[in-house]
Amino acid sequence: MAARPAPDSVAHPKPCDAIDPRVEALVTELIGRVADKWTMILLEVLEEGGTLRFTQIARAVPDISQKMLTQTLRRMERDGMLTREVHAVVPPRVDYALTPLGASLGEAFCGVWLWAEANLDRVEHARADFDAR
Repeated sequence: MAARPAPDSVAHPKPCDAIDPRVEALVTELIGRVADKWTMILLEVLEEGGTLRFTQIARAVPDISQKMLTQTLRRMERDGMLTREVHAVVPPRVDYALTPLGASLGEAFCGVWLWAEANLDRVEHARADFDAR
């Protein structure tokens, strides 16, 4: 039988009132940003495609407007999720690639996809029951 760790060696999560307000603000901001469908889609496109030009990304996400694509890429770059490299050629060429930080965010939210896959039938059933009432 394995010995239990001493009470002092057990890691305890921080109580809610001990959470750093900067961390809380970042989590709230990131959830809002990632909940915006374009960031999640762009994370996936860049994860699958590697380094891509703006036009390649736009073709991979045909429903996004050029303005929204530009804004989303800029926010992601500002947050350190991707790199933007401008090549001094005519016409201008701009390449985008995920950073390790961006890739790790995609991995973190992969759990949501796994949850959705595992619970799809249950959610659809619950929705059908609700709509039938």
